[in-house]
Amino acid sequence: MPTPQPVFVPDFLYGTAWKEDRTPALVELALRTGFRGIDTANQRRHYFEAGVGQGLAAAYRAGVVTRADLFLQTKFTYQPGQDHRLPYDPAATLSVQVAQSLASSLDHLGTHYVDSFVLHGPSSRYDWTEADTEVWDAMTKERDAGRTRLLGVSNISLRQLEQMAAVHSQAPAFVQNRCYARLGWDREVRLFCHERKITYQGFSLLTANPEVLHHLVVAGLAARSGATAPQIIFAFARRLGMLPLTGTSSPEHMAQDLASSQLALPADAVKAIETLAG
Repeated sequence: MPTPQPVFVPDFLYGTAWKEDRTPALVELALRTGFRGIDTANQRRHYFEAGVGQGLAAAYRAGVVTRADLFLQTKFTYQPGQDHRLPYDPAATLSVQVAQSLASSLDHLGTHYVDSFVLHGPSSRYDWTEADTEVWDAMTKERDAGRTRLLGVSNISLRQLEQMAAVHSQAPAFVQNRCYARLGWDREVRLFCHERKITYQGFSLLTANPEVLHHLVVAGLAARSGATAPQIIFAFARRLGMLPLTGTSSPEHMAQDLASSQLALPADAVKAIETLAG
């Protein structure tokens, strides 16, 4: 077999949830602004994945990017997380549902592979179950067949990650969680990922933490840096080792969010933010 090529993973992902009819235009705008990582899911309840594909196609036609320039990430979502617009046969086995979901995603996105295929969340709130094992094994087969380069899991607890590790010999490449300051910015899961060289993707960094955005510590850092409070939070997230997501619909905020990669926060500032609500 040929040696797999390393996967390009950008330092920021553009999230496409909850954008509905605006999805194509916003995806194209994000790419024109400079984003090279797009996060979506085959979950019509919260995502318009076909619209993501339309935005990608428009950017390709305009010469903004090529497929090779991009990191595309989609997800498999269990039926309880879906509405009636299912991307698979609900009567099929979970393994078949995984294959059907990814095939549908590839069609939506106009590509023959994605860079990352993520389990949108375990089937149980508390444990890693036999259903999850079946789904993960099916996702692994999709990777081995070349339809995805890497695998990940989202909305997962430390307990579930530990159970997953006990069952599966290969760790996910990504863990994607909502990140609350009041829970130490998901400290325990981040530590688990750091120890196993798993890339932690943090979402809702702004919307889950309005009190932090308005805190005097963050406001002071922003004033001294000539930056916005969201830029400080994104710079902070990177210093913690996170790959941040943003879902802004504002052209100005898109540019500001990307520019946050140029901000360098000192260690004491990182510590101050990490302990604000931990």
